[in-house]
Amino acid sequence: MLKAGVPEGEDFADVALHLQESFLQNPEVEAFLKDLAAYAASRLGSSGHECSCDITVLRPKKPVASAGSHPGLAPITQLESRHGDGPGLLAMRTAETVLVADLRRERRWPEYAKAVQGHGFLSVLSVPAALDVDVRGVVTFYCPQPLAADNDGVFAAEAFVRQASKGLKLALRMLKLEEIRDGMSAAMQTRTVIDLATGAIMAQNRCSQAAAFKLLKDASNTRNMKLREVAASVVESVAGAAGTFTYFDE
Repeated sequence: MLKAGVPEGEDFADVALHLQESFLQNPEVEAFLKDLAAYAASRLGSSGHECSCDITVLRPKKPVASAGSHPGLAPITQLESRHGDGPGLLAMRTAETVLVADLRRERRWPEYAKAVQGHGFLSVLSVPAALDVDVRGVVTFYCPQPLAADNDGVFAAEAFVRQASKGLKLALRMLKLEEIRDGMSAAMQTRTVIDLATGAIMAQNRCSQAAAFKLLKDASNTRNMKLREVAASVVESVAGAAGTFTYFDE
């Protein structure tokens, strides 16, 4: 059961520090989410009736990122995705908290309700995370006892998620910047190899740059190889050694 009796004005100031330390130790999305889920479960669960927590994040052109405090939660999250509905997805769509107070009385998602009960839970609370415009997230708590809508634990969970959303948003932005940087670096490396190969072909065949590049593309199509791989083989044959580098790598 979610911890009740939360002091009025509780702002979960400790969450920010925990997220900062966690991100430094877990720079990968799934690892970061798993740590946050475990922290949420321990921070909000009551003694003797511990709740489990799962966090799901949807980002453009990225696989669904999801991690939980309990290994058995993964199939439940996948069940929601497979059916395209459930408390977590509903919370993300509406940007409002969704509470399934007693799964034994739930009629909207019968298969989901049965699966969750099979893991020993009787209530589900999904709280949407306020992230960037093109990013959606939800923090879902699974508890072994029914949960009333006016339970203090519900309000505590919402307050926790509001605070955690700030750190999660910042972490996702930093990861996005790193991915953009890595993508640009890879693109520059590919461009360097192709330019070197084009120059080598121009010198060997006394042809124009356009003609040399066409030869590379034709070879790529004929051999069913990526253009960069063909270019790398050309550079290797001319230089007598494998591997190229770009000066911005230094």
